[in-house]
Amino acid sequence: MSSFLHQRTLQNPFSNPFPVSASSSTNSKRSFSSVLDPTTLLALLALVVVVGVFCPWLGMPQALSFTLTSTSASKWDHYTLEQALSFVAKNGSVIVCIVSQPYLPFLNNWLISIAMQDRQDMVLVIAEDYASLHRVNDLWPGHAVLIPPGFFNFTARRPRHLLKILELGYGVMYNDVDMVWLADPFPYLVGNHDVYFTDDMTTIKPLNHSHDLPPPGKKGRPYICSCMIFLRPTNEAKLVLKKWIEELQIQPWTKTVKSNDQPAFNWALMKIAKEVDMYLLPQAAFPTGGLYFKNKTWVKETKGKHVIIHNNYIVGFEKKIKRFRDYGLWLVDDHAHESPLGTL
Repeated sequence: MSSFLHQRTLQNPFSNPFPVSASSSTNSKRSFSSVLDPTTLLALLALVVVVGVFCPWLGMPQALSFTLTSTSASKWDHYTLEQALSFVAKNGSVIVCIVSQPYLPFLNNWLISIAMQDRQDMVLVIAEDYASLHRVNDLWPGHAVLIPPGFFNFTARRPRHLLKILELGYGVMYNDVDMVWLADPFPYLVGNHDVYFTDDMTTIKPLNHSHDLPPPGKKGRPYICSCMIFLRPTNEAKLVLKKWIEELQIQPWTKTVKSNDQPAFNWALMKIAKEVDMYLLPQAAFPTGGLYFKNKTWVKETKGKHVIIHNNYIVGFEKKIKRFRDYGLWLVDDHAHESPLGTL
């Protein structure tokens, strides 16, 4: 990937078609200076004193700061999913992740790996807070949109967001941001299937393994990973997402399950397997972290076949970063210049 990627001129979907002319700017300065005569200045000063004395709870410094910063940010606050998709989609498809502020370093690492495959322009970041929305769009205009998480079972955000994208007519690849691309995954989306997914098991499959949905495991369901999915905008793919949402709604709301939407995804796949054209991606290209990071023999035997590495089967930001570093996959250390976000 060329080192001048970050130096490209950034397009902005909010570029102003009506720039202010020099003459109008001059006139406005003259009008402004004429208004600020001594009498007006004294009146304004008196008003500030009165407000400061009688209304201290207004928090003037914070209010002033909000006024100054929100002017430029407000355009992104009202940036819609439809606008964002029309801006980033390439050949009718987008690459999507969901990010809140603590995950921005992982977002940048993931983006670097995608930029190395020249697919970064297809990326849409679904921000779950204003800090992420503004940070990404300040550095990379138009590539983030705000979709706040829902009140009921926040894990349902993933299928709901993906369903909205399909309903707008776009194909979508979803990735968790604790992933790294070693090659372009799109050539592996062979055929014209509705849904493509990966196995989350560490059991080694033969290189020519079946691409059908694996049989149920000990818990009565398959173990498909919900962190790397590609869906075409078909009625059958939409059915998968609707069934996933339905399974999440009947899932008990407890601390042990509220942050894991994967079991519901697998129940949904199993229940509608006969109605949807599904495709299991090759394990050698899309291994789970429990296999890639823990089976050196297998990694050596499948060298050159790996496409996306998922840093799962481990918990904690620092542990994930350390493992990425140990395997030379924490790209922000040496390749930040190749990210659309720079060093963040």
